Amino acid sequence: MSLAENVEYLRRLRELNGITGFADFRGEPRPVPDSPLIEIERFGSNPGKLKMFSYVPAQRQPLLPLVVVLHGCGQSAADYDLGAGWSTLAKHYGFALLLPEQQRANNAQRCFNWFQSEDITRGEGEVGSIRQMIAKMVADRAIDPRRIFITGLSAGGAMSMAMLSAYPELFAAGAVIAGLPFGVARNMRDALLQMRMPSPRDGRELGNLVRRQSSFRGRWPKLSVWHGTADRTVHPDNADEIVKQWLDLHHLPLGPMAETDVDGYPHQVWWNGDGETMVESYTITDMAHGTPLGVAENDKRYGKQGPFLIDAGISSSYHIAKFFGVTDWIRQPKQVAESPSAKLIPQVSPISSVLPSLSRMLRPKSAETKPAGDLKSANTNAADQKPASAPASVAREKAEAKRETRRAPIDVAAVIERALQAAGLKK
Repeated sequence: MSLAENVEYLRRLRELNGITGFADFRGEPRPVPDSPLIEIERFGSNPGKLKMFSYVPAQRQPLLPLVVVLHGCGQSAADYDLGAGWSTLAKHYGFALLLPEQQRANNAQRCFNWFQSEDITRGEGEVGSIRQMIAKMVADRAIDPRRIFITGLSAGGAMSMAMLSAYPELFAAGAVIAGLPFGVARNMRDALLQMRMPSPRDGRELGNLVRRQSSFRGRWPKLSVWHGTADRTVHPDNADEIVKQWLDLHHLPLGPMAETDVDGYPHQVWWNGDGETMVESYTITDMAHGTPLGVAENDKRYGKQGPFLIDAGISSSYHIAKFFGVTDWIRQPKQVAESPSAKLIPQVSPISSVLPSLSRMLRPKSAETKPAGDLKSANTNAADQKPASAPASVAREKAEAKRETRRAPIDVAAVIERALQAAGLKK
């Protein structure tokens, strides 16, 4: 490296606000947000010395999917979960979460060490620790081993690529936000150069970097790629390199098979011979380095704006969860618990079935209206003597009927007496 390059290298150390561990996050400690995450202290030998956090909702899918979420530099597992909204999504759609967390002893800025060979080699370092965490979740939480996914931001995105490359048989799909392709850096200097100005590589060369990581020869995991065009921390060209790398693994052409807009942003798709989407790419125009947030298709907002968590009008967490196929199940509304005392109160009062009609109690038999037949027979002679159509005759008949139907005064004491007797409260 020349003197000029060394000067530029040192200058960049102060500017970098992310992925390699040289960001300036040495300000006042931020309070830990209220979080539903639970720390699990024992999960294996933990060769990478990481922390393990998880979340499993009370209502969950019968075959429980698992989404592994990796935070970016300067963030904790709880920080990124709050910002990206993953536990809210998990609660709504009933899937489990695993959130590994970097420690300052490993990296001063809490970045995953995606560029160090000892941390990205199968069975070793940080990827080895994350693998042990997944095994713990599968054993303890009855995770569906066919539905394990991984996603991450920045250094977490680059480490997601390392996990997909080191353990491709483990994952059904992955998603990387503002990350880098696997294998392009094996030390700090390479990482800085790749972040600032990635050198274009042939797709086959990029694919071989992944193939050499394991002996896997099956179908590679699906991949969703997200990057902002105004990202000054990780050059946007890295998204193109990731796409090329994964297209080569899936033996797909460079040209997209479909191009659409999603929430106003370009979306490219590649699918296999069965019509299943294998690779997709979202280009978030004019967005800086971070995870894009917005309102999802179900009109809900997942996440909270903050450092490297940008309100861009599109919910990346929701779209990634949908790409993983974990949004088909929806939590059922909570059933209202029946009060224990309600069981002691019959739906219908036993008194009502034995009480006589109120109208009958209020009308003594002597005052009840005479049947229509009696009225008719009482007026038969009058009708025979005079035509029914005579006005005087009709008036007299109405007056007589009115007098017949006049009610006697109500004996309230008698009514109460009869009601108490009918209810069995008085003999």
